[in-house]
Amino acid sequence: MQLPDFIKNFPALDIPFPEETVSTHAIRSDAGLVVFFEFHKDFVLPPHSHLAQWGTLLDGEIEFTINGETNTLGPGAVWDIPSGVEHGAVIKAGSKAIDVFEEADRYQLRG
Repeated sequence: MQLPDFIKNFPALDIPFPEETVSTHAIRSDAGLVVFFEFHKDFVLPPHSHLAQWGTLLDGEIEFTINGETNTLGPGAVWDIPSGVEHGAVIKAGSKAIDVFEEADRYQLRG
């Protein structure tokens, strides 16, 4: 699945991961942050926690560990991570996901 050009025109985020590994397109409001992630290489997201997060996988495969429980997710899968719950993931190259963060300032917009 290709993201439409208008989504690709959303600003990128200043994230601590190389753009050749993962690219982002984001919408921010005072109430939260919506991020379209595209993973170009296999990626390991170390365990961490923050305020609430909801997401869905558009393409690819994610091995998600949430609160100590690991599941392999495919396209159409949804995750709902409560505030403060530890989570991490192993994400396959080619995966595309939409994540919605409760924290509007979880990541800064680039530029």
